[in-house]
Amino acid sequence: MPANESAPSAKKKGRRARLIVLLLVLALLAGLGYGAYWTVDSVRASYPETTGEIRLKGLAGRVEVKRDAHGIPQLYADSDDDLFRAQGYVHAQDRFWEMDVRRHMTSGRLSEMFGSGQVETDAFLRTLGWRRVAETEYNTKLSPQTKKYLQAYADGVNAWLKGRSGKDLSVEHAALKLTEDYAPEQWTPVDSVAWLKAMAWDLRGNMQDEIDRSLMSSRLTKAQIDELYPPYPFDRNRPIVTGGGVDSATGKYDPQGASGSGSSSGNGSGSSLRGAGQGLRTQLTALSETLDEIPAILGPNGSGIGSNSWVVSGRHTTTGKPLLANDPHLAPQLPSVWYQMGLHCRTVSASCQYDVAGFTFSGMPGVVIGHNQDIAWGMTNLGADVTDLYLEQVRPEGYVYDGKTLPFTTREEVIKVAGGASKKITVRTTNNGPLVSDRSDELATVGERAPVAGSAPDRGTGYAVALRWTALDPGRSMDAVFKLNRAGDFKEFRAAARDFEVPSQNLIYADNKGATGNIGYQAPGRIPVRTTGDGRMPAPGWDSKYAWKKFVPQDELPWDYNPKRGFIVTANQAVVQSGEDKYPYTLTTDWGYGARSQRINDLIEAKIKDGGKVSTDDMRTMQTDNSSEIATLLTPILSKIQIDDPDVREAQRLLEGWNYTQEPDSAAAAYFNAVWRNILQLAFGDKLPKELRIEGRCLNVRADASGPADDLSELVRECGQRDEDSAQPDGGDRWFEVVRKLIKDEKSAWWHSPATRLDPATTTRDQLFARAMKDARWELTAKLGKDTGTWSWGRLHRLTLKNQTIGTEGPGFMQWLLNRGPWNLGGGEATVNATGWNAASGYSVTWVPSMRMVVNLNDLDKSRWINLTGASGHAYNSHYTDQTDLWAKGELLDWAFSKDAVDKATEDTLVLKP
Repeated sequence: MPANESAPSAKKKGRRARLIVLLLVLALLAGLGYGAYWTVDSVRASYPETTGEIRLKGLAGRVEVKRDAHGIPQLYADSDDDLFRAQGYVHAQDRFWEMDVRRHMTSGRLSEMFGSGQVETDAFLRTLGWRRVAETEYNTKLSPQTKKYLQAYADGVNAWLKGRSGKDLSVEHAALKLTEDYAPEQWTPVDSVAWLKAMAWDLRGNMQDEIDRSLMSSRLTKAQIDELYPPYPFDRNRPIVTGGGVDSATGKYDPQGASGSGSSSGNGSGSSLRGAGQGLRTQLTALSETLDEIPAILGPNGSGIGSNSWVVSGRHTTTGKPLLANDPHLAPQLPSVWYQMGLHCRTVSASCQYDVAGFTFSGMPGVVIGHNQDIAWGMTNLGADVTDLYLEQVRPEGYVYDGKTLPFTTREEVIKVAGGASKKITVRTTNNGPLVSDRSDELATVGERAPVAGSAPDRGTGYAVALRWTALDPGRSMDAVFKLNRAGDFKEFRAAARDFEVPSQNLIYADNKGATGNIGYQAPGRIPVRTTGDGRMPAPGWDSKYAWKKFVPQDELPWDYNPKRGFIVTANQAVVQSGEDKYPYTLTTDWGYGARSQRINDLIEAKIKDGGKVSTDDMRTMQTDNSSEIATLLTPILSKIQIDDPDVREAQRLLEGWNYTQEPDSAAAAYFNAVWRNILQLAFGDKLPKELRIEGRCLNVRADASGPADDLSELVRECGQRDEDSAQPDGGDRWFEVVRKLIKDEKSAWWHSPATRLDPATTTRDQLFARAMKDARWELTAKLGKDTGTWSWGRLHRLTLKNQTIGTEGPGFMQWLLNRGPWNLGGGEATVNATGWNAASGYSVTWVPSMRMVVNLNDLDKSRWINLTGASGHAYNSHYTDQTDLWAKGELLDWAFSKDAVDKATEDTLVLKP
């Protein structure tokens, strides 16, 4: 089938039709027509009251809400309950549409808002059962104090909701009210807890890599797949914790002590799955397509979500106390996933325990990342392997396990659909987890064609795929949030981290104790120990040897405190090196490859060399570093290649003297990244199976699908199937490492590319590079014009902020209505200023530093912060995107914390009264 002639799916048709109706109504709401009723006043009806006095049922005392020039609120109360009740009220004022959509997503009820186009997404989320797990957590796991806070928060949200509907809630709710008479339900504590499941889903580790490796096996050998997933370069990129181990006598991990003994776990599971190949590939292809449709609250599926955080001891700072920086890299969305806020007890006491400020999640009480009066903390994704896919051998009466057929655990779920009939689904669960493959129509015939051989069971009905994931077990992460907010020293910080079971994050720490303060690190999380298998590929679910047996003991998870080097960097690199004489547990084999982390290490070391000191502004400058590691490696080679075409040679000259930094106005950065993209496509992308290639990327391949064909008589047309955000090769630092290891082998088979009507075949590195340089030249000519003097990276690398519900699809006027941008950005994939893009699909920005902060532990009022968008979720409010221009320039706002500083910055004060 030609690349662009396939019809949209029924699901997409249904979703788009309903969105068009909503957008038409929104156009009326915005005053584009339909008479005087739809006026500016209608749009402003949902704007928050920010001055005066409001009575709030349930308060014990007065709460002041002080907002600065950017609408960022600081709350002051005399009891914990009042503080969190007011937080719920204020979150709802600014962000209730976001909160309402989020809770429908986490409970698998998007169809109730958006109609039949969301039924399959809801079915998948019901199969995972986030809401059910959250209910169990709330009822059986969380402390009474945490439950009390959650209820107070819910009461605050509901106090704001009382008497409001339609346009009084938001422009988007007004549209729903007109199309389906939609009315939001009361907020519940479980709505808040369930949000942590969505957060954990997007930070779940290597599940996409596990799927991709399995799908690659249809076209690549094991050796080739291993080349595309090289080992972590410990010799070049420093892990977070260097040295140490678990003491065999005490069972405690000592980061500064002698290494413990042990070995990484298990062997691969491939031998136990021989013969199940086609069935497994079909299942995983369908599963991957399903994952692409799940709303990515934090980041696009498969893009390698990252983050930066680092902390420098007071011994090496101009302030004499630690400086701590953090910038989580998440999906760009409007409004930002973060909401800045301060929660202050007027007097800290047993009945009012909080004096904390930072970044919160709308819909959840407490502060997720920030500081209190004593400590500061940041987070990056640890990337622990906390998911396993199991291929299950199924029969009509159940599933096979150790030679026996066991019955499924089943439950029925009813999905209500706005404007349509409800749909009933049955969720089947094995002792390895829910059957996620049940949620695809494509799987009905898998059992008929799945070959079976080797150690796999006899053919029954066929195969299914189950998901084992730590987040599907009830935990206490909500307790951890409040403990972090109250912690006053490293001991209390580590105690809080023990409860932060899911998602597994790198937690960095700083305090203001003593002469120069203290810095630290803790790896928390519920991380499985595999006795057989290593989690890299789906495991045989019928064999109990592959089941999880235990979890890494909390006391043996890596940590560090005041290391001799005087700083700690976490940027998704390896936490610690495992091995016989090193750390005894395998946390994952799919780390980030350390391009960003090592650059930060190098920048800090260069600054403190010979007694130099790091300032707050130095930390900000490091956050916006645009240096490209892959450009540093490849540009010298590209510059020496003989180019005869004068137009291509003109582009090549842009690389001469370039300093490898990807500034928005850099023509060299634009050309290099286009060359890099074309190298990846020619060397690797065109050799991958269709399940990994971007949808619409069509190739002429051999009839046996073994790869691109040289002989035109052998050609069969084959088109890619992967969503643009998760297609491969994505160009991240894994691909940096792949190319680094191949670069000296100038005749590697990876450099072979078939002839086309315009180009001869390539058989060497430099031939392929020359072809990529030519292709890049004409690609940019088409995009940016023939005159290279007008090229710039920012013109290619653009960020458009999209409303994550209605603003992602629909007619063109929705760009004006709800979305904002574009912004021309610098940075790029795997740079410290990580404005990510997927090289398989183009240059548009797909993930970003979702916020930036630098905490000054010597004077908290001299800390700095910025959000991607603004405080407001209301499309025409002045605080909708009022921080974005500053964010794009790498600037930070003053972050007032003390009462005097907050009062000085306050522009509006709202008093909430009993």
